[in-house]
Amino acid sequence: MIFIASFLLIFSTACSGKKDEVKKVRLAEVTRSVFYTPQYVALEKGFFKEEGLDVELKTTWGGDKTMTALLSDAADIALVGSETSIYVYAQGASDPVINFAQLTQTDGTFLVSRKKVDNFDWEMLKGSTFLGQRKGGMPQMVGEFVLKKHGIDPHNDLNLIQNIDFGNIANAFASGTGDYVQLFEPTASVFEKEGKGYIVASFGEESGHVPYTTFMSKESYLKENNETVEKFVKALYKAQKWVEKSSGEEIAKVVEPYFEDSDLETLAAAIDRYKNQGSFAKKMTLTEEGWDNLQAIMEEAGELPERVDYNKLVNTKIVEKVMAEQP
Repeated sequence: MIFIASFLLIFSTACSGKKDEVKKVRLAEVTRSVFYTPQYVALEKGFFKEEGLDVELKTTWGGDKTMTALLSDAADIALVGSETSIYVYAQGASDPVINFAQLTQTDGTFLVSRKKVDNFDWEMLKGSTFLGQRKGGMPQMVGEFVLKKHGIDPHNDLNLIQNIDFGNIANAFASGTGDYVQLFEPTASVFEKEGKGYIVASFGEESGHVPYTTFMSKESYLKENNETVEKFVKALYKAQKWVEKSSGEEIAKVVEPYFEDSDLETLAAAIDRYKNQGSFAKKMTLTEEGWDNLQAIMEEAGELPERVDYNKLVNTKIVEKVMAEQP
């Protein structure tokens, strides 16, 4: 009887351990930015852990490097611009990259001027040196889209610099390159506080809604780990809702560990700026309209290799299921 009882105890413990097994997920983010606040909230408030996930975050600094990490199996999930999935598909990938959850729905960059401008007008950019983003990336394409909207030819009306690595753009501007630069938060606000530059316009407000940054994985990973991805989305959706109802100051205190060079006041201001312009995608569903807008912007910039049908690279089933279960 003692033997049987001991056996049952061991068996029960083993089964319990299997049930509570933690699943590791390697997540690669294209850059470190307040723009991705809900992701950091999900990590810091333990929402991923509540779903039984151990999420390992790595910043890969640039769309090309992020996609390389995903395609080479150095990452399971990537947070990057949706345009990268189109580039991969156009190259004939046998295992296409699928967009399954949208984190941001506007551009996340701001136009920063080296000199303080009291009454900014886009015409001021004509003849200036503009330190833009990497060619073929969403920041660059949206930037050019907005400039053209204001009657500015980015390749003829100003000196456009695009040959600086994504991770070094801010440093280049701080070192004296350019009259204007396109920057994410919190860098833009930090520069303004330090007197290195001044925010004069928002590319997000100017360009409108677009599936700017999404979570994606290879089609094979999505099929083999559907339950894991669903748990991943649940945690993110919980974080999105928490961010929506919380103040910039409350959120800043949670995400502060990810931005050691920024103080709470600067972080809170940057978060409020993104919230006020509706950057965080509350519903996380990449819509067909948004997909079409994305391709229109890519086409306008001359960077669309081919039009790709929405249903080929977008899967909304997981997000829709999660939102239906957690209204």
